[in-house]
Amino acid sequence: MSITPIIQILGFLLILLSLMMTLPVNLLAFGGGAQDWWAFVQSALACLTVGLICFLMTPRKRRGLKQREMFLLTVSAWIVIPLFSSLPLLLSDLDLTITDAFFESISGITTTGSTVLVGLDYLPADILLWRSIVQWMGGIGIIGMAVAVLPFLRIGGMRLFATESSEWTEKAVPRTNRLALGLVVSYLVLTLACIVVYWVLGMDLFNAINHALTTVSTGGFSTSDSSMGQFQNLPILAASTCFMILGSVPFFLFVRLLNGDSRPLLIDRQVRFFVQFLLVVALIICSYRLLTNDQAAIAGFVETFIKTLFNVTSVVTTTGFASEDYTRWGALAVVLFFFLTFVGGCSGSTSGGMKIFRFQLSILMLREQMRRLLHPNIVMARYYNGRVIGDEIVTSAVAFSFLFLTTLAVVAAVLATLGLDLVTSLTGAATALANVGPGLGEEIGPAGNFAALPDAAKWVLMMAMLLGRLELLSVFVLFSRHFWRS
Repeated sequence: MSITPIIQILGFLLILLSLMMTLPVNLLAFGGGAQDWWAFVQSALACLTVGLICFLMTPRKRRGLKQREMFLLTVSAWIVIPLFSSLPLLLSDLDLTITDAFFESISGITTTGSTVLVGLDYLPADILLWRSIVQWMGGIGIIGMAVAVLPFLRIGGMRLFATESSEWTEKAVPRTNRLALGLVVSYLVLTLACIVVYWVLGMDLFNAINHALTTVSTGGFSTSDSSMGQFQNLPILAASTCFMILGSVPFFLFVRLLNGDSRPLLIDRQVRFFVQFLLVVALIICSYRLLTNDQAAIAGFVETFIKTLFNVTSVVTTTGFASEDYTRWGALAVVLFFFLTFVGGCSGSTSGGMKIFRFQLSILMLREQMRRLLHPNIVMARYYNGRVIGDEIVTSAVAFSFLFLTTLAVVAAVLATLGLDLVTSLTGAATALANVGPGLGEEIGPAGNFAALPDAAKWVLMMAMLLGRLELLSVFVLFSRHFWRS
């Protein structure tokens, strides 16, 4: 395994990052100006310098990356990019510590949405825009990783859903390149559409851009401490719900749509189950709110349902927006929201969590096991979306689920050791590992933030964010001795 191409690609990514750092200054030049423009200039120059050194000092031999090199590149990129992305925050007038700047950057690039910043309503516009851009970059990076890297471990589900990426030989490279271009175009079109819709529905252009970037990426950063609660506008909440769902749909289906084939998007089993799940859970919580809240009249059912569906979708898609403090909706709502933290969206999307398809596979296995109890000698084939599911897919899903829950327990235990209470430790570990954003409780709930946590706890949560974003096995495989054998 050679690290030369890895260093070269990291250099190229840093050059691109330096260009992205100029966007807040350029976009705000004709508005109120970029208050921290010098911080962005310094950060861009630092990224450009290091990127050019890495890119130009390595030989440029054209060859494909080997499987192990792709794993190492993926993990390295998701550490290096957040590190350099934190420079504008660190060099700004916010007076952030290294821990807080890195936490905000990792939370952004992993599209987690947890924040340590207080008083977002009064922060400089360039800082707010940079946070949104970082999340948007993380969203497209997640999609690319789901298509190019995770299939090798059979944990991302793309081998099960995307026929375009089912072959990984040299002959498949042109098809893979076309798929990558289609994914980028789909992501851009969806983002632009979201900006326009938000703007038409009443957001000013600055808020429309910021929230579109963090909606499509299912990231959840906002321009206000009250998140989407700053817009007391039902159409905006409804539109946001739709775009969060679209951001949680397998993006290769949008590529098919761009090619004129809309049928897969409409009949995909994962997408249909995902949407049905959101509607059913939202209806249950909405009904519970109407039955237990004397102030919620039946005449307000539509408004209550839209607000409930928005918050349910935000948590399930791991976006992390909040229109109100849903922990005040009653005990049933709190319990359901805790378990919704783990669900996630569809495979091959920008969302985090355990992913819907793993729950569907678990249901299939449960049905199979029940039938085997009645008919021990029965021979059955598992089908999903009209395709036979091999044992390797089921095995990887079980292994991932076990590793996810084990890691959750370890992270929660470490946080408790650092002095955090039960609710903060457990929900903090869950929200970081599932890349959701807000947890539960007064401190890190939808009405709070992570600023008051000790630095050691923030570093633990940062590690959990990266593990969850890279779907665990992509990181843990690096610690296997078999990985480093020639």
